[in-house]
Amino acid sequence: MKHFSVLLIAAALLASVSPRAGAQDFPTRPMTIIVPFGPGGSADIVARMYAQKLSERLGKPVVVENRAGAGTAIGATAAARATPDGYTLLLGGSSALAYNVTLHKALPYDPVRDFVPLAQVSALPFVLVVQPKLPVRSLSDLIALAKDKPGQLAFGTSGTGSPAHLCAEYLRLMTGIDITYIPYKSSPPALTDLIAGIVPTMFVDLPPALPLIREGKIRALGMSLMAPVPAAPEIPPLAQLGVPGYDAGGWHMFVAPAKTPKEIVNRLHAELKAITALPEIQQRFTALGLIAVDSPAIEDLAIYVKFEIDRWGKVIRSAGIAESE
Repeated sequence: MKHFSVLLIAAALLASVSPRAGAQDFPTRPMTIIVPFGPGGSADIVARMYAQKLSERLGKPVVVENRAGAGTAIGATAAARATPDGYTLLLGGSSALAYNVTLHKALPYDPVRDFVPLAQVSALPFVLVVQPKLPVRSLSDLIALAKDKPGQLAFGTSGTGSPAHLCAEYLRLMTGIDITYIPYKSSPPALTDLIAGIVPTMFVDLPPALPLIREGKIRALGMSLMAPVPAAPEIPPLAQLGVPGYDAGGWHMFVAPAKTPKEIVNRLHAELKAITALPEIQQRFTALGLIAVDSPAIEDLAIYVKFEIDRWGKVIRSAGIAESE
């Protein structure tokens, strides 16, 4: 009986110290960051920046795995179903962690239930641009034109339910303008048609648009985010130009599968915040047209994800594209 009691005590001690010991030793093998987009985009670039720095800081290889498809649902689902041990992370964003909840009829994962946030690292601004021949030089001019000719002002979009599309829908919702959409598969062909005068206006992510703006090939009316954009401080936020409270665009956030040990979550949160604070990372974000984010606490990030799901759910339902995927 005494021997049995000793075994019980030993088992209890092992149960109490093993998770912590595992967290202290973490990582002991390579890690993977899943990106739910193809190579070359901003999310892929950001993931590889952090993979390199995490590898240097943690002493183990960190590889990036691109799993594109189904509007980010394929990659996000794979990450949600991974073993919750800290070795598989997802670089998610507004699409995977917010929009998809309302866009998809049957989403195979739940951003709130299936993930624990680690750190938000960047915000992705979009810029509202017009074709230079359009008689519009300001946001108020554009709104007046749209109201004067209801349903005739066309916005190019990089896909239904994309951040650029939802930026326009959010503007429509806040200003009451009646607009139509010309869908494209991505930003480059839409920009080509904008320059040619086929499409009069659109929201576009900053990196491909900024050189064209500075060359005078397209005209910028304002930024989608309320925060100043270091790469283009001369372009003011739309919220300062007649649409108070307008704040739209994308963001990047690292998450891990739910039930990942708290000690590992806290460790990764601290490491990711420290990487974001590095001057070279800050400079890289500016060069990419992104805004570096000093991540809030994990608990606040969880609240933020719920808020974004609710906020964009209203926009998506108002646009009539709920459960369209």
